[in-house]
Amino acid sequence: MSETTFAGRGASPAARLLRHHRVTRQAGLQASIKRAIDILGAGAILLLILPLMAVIILAIRCDGGPALFSHPRIGFGGRSFGCLKFRSMVTNADERLAKLLAEDPAAAAEWAVRRKLARDPRITRIGAFLRSTSLDELPQLLNVLRGEMSLVGPRPVVQQELDLHYSPAAAEAYCAMRPGITGLWQVSGRSDTTYVERVALDTRYARDWSLNLDLRILLRTLPAVLQRRGAI
Repeated sequence: MSETTFAGRGASPAARLLRHHRVTRQAGLQASIKRAIDILGAGAILLLILPLMAVIILAIRCDGGPALFSHPRIGFGGRSFGCLKFRSMVTNADERLAKLLAEDPAAAAEWAVRRKLARDPRITRIGAFLRSTSLDELPQLLNVLRGEMSLVGPRPVVQQELDLHYSPAAAEAYCAMRPGITGLWQVSGRSDTTYVERVALDTRYARDWSLNLDLRILLRTLPAVLQRRGAI
């Protein structure tokens, strides 16, 4: 008798419990391997790019203001954490955005659909380059080492986005994973996708997650960054 038949529909409660235990143990093992890859990968990358990060910090400081920017995002289990980025916007970015959306109906409509602006007046010159190359996200490697993020996962979102744009099932799927530096959204067009499509991609990732899926996303990330596909 095969294991599938043994633990299938007609199986005894004990057999079903055994099968559930095996599946749970396998999922736990994969999660442990994923975390180990995160720590080793983020640590190795940080050591390699320290000189590059130093140059970026100096360039941002010359533009005025702090080099790093921390913004609250929702992470694993619904807990809030400070998501790190190189600062790519002016220091009064929130005020500029509020003023623009109040005065420009077209910009307000674009923001409502995409939560992004193709021509964003808040972005600095060095910030535009950092965003187009995804270099602004390098400090998130520190978030990975601290256990707040993963190399691969859903796009980190703020509480307001989770409340307004995620269904209960999508929010539950999001909170079941650590947010990632890269993910399905980043390798599927990034800013060319609508917000609804982004939520669907993140939900699909949480539903279908496996180490194999993470590997495929990582392999697709570098070509997507080099081609600057969908970046703004």
